[in-house]
Amino acid sequence: MVEKSYNILKHELVPEHTILSAEEKQELFKLHKIKVNNLPKMLTNEAVVKAIGAKEGDVIKIVRKSPTAGIAVYYRSVSKE
Repeated sequence: MVEKSYNILKHELVPEHTILSAEEKQELFKLHKIKVNNLPKMLTNEAVVKAIGAKEGDVIKIVRKSPTAGIAVYYRSVSKE
């Protein structure tokens, strides 16, 4: 059986996901006075996490288009569980 590959990041319903650098992570934590465990989690086996090559401990910035807010930015940490 032949596996077909599909880039889920190109789908119109999947918002933009980017991995923060170490400096960006520290700036985020300092600005909002939080720690990585204060962020909602994304599991390492999620399709988007695999597609962008994120690893456990990374912080993902998600930019969603919103009809009411315009653009909404969310942050999630990558975790095994």
